[in-house]
Amino acid sequence: ESVNSEITAQVGLLATADRLRIALSGEQSAIVLVTDLDQGIEVANAYGAEHLEIQTADAAAVARQIRNAGAIFIGPYSPVPLGDYSAGSTHVLPTGGAARYSSGLTVRSFLRSIHVIEYDRQALAEIGGRVQAFATAERLPGHANAIAVRLEDQQ
Repeated sequence: ESVNSEITAQVGLLATADRLRIALSGEQSAIVLVTDLDQGIEVANAYGAEHLEIQTADAAAVARQIRNAGAIFIGPYSPVPLGDYSAGSTHVLPTGGAARYSSGLTVRSFLRSIHVIEYDRQALAEIGGRVQAFATAERLPGHANAIAVRLEDQQ
């Protein structure tokens, strides 16, 4: 109740109060009560918040247990606007829980990599059977055959 009261008071002070009230009334916004810190960490990881502020004793230790968040803000002197405008982290973060499987925009987002694979005959012979087993399990006989035809004269 005290958190809700403080949010209501803070929203009322802002010129964007109407827009904030709409956002806070949506299904993406909630005050989640947990029984202990471990459950709070579980909830945070399951949700994958765009911005996650950690306001606890030893907040840095708690942050090390977070696996899914766009950006983590540790302690009372690390508010979200630092990440948006000053701290060097990206302002373009995954929303809607997408932090469970993606990261914020970085220079690497614009880089393209090419994977280069080169095996010799011996290396293919060593791993070929296992690769064929995967291909067979995935019902991709052409993949399995691509290994088999290269190793035919060794059988």
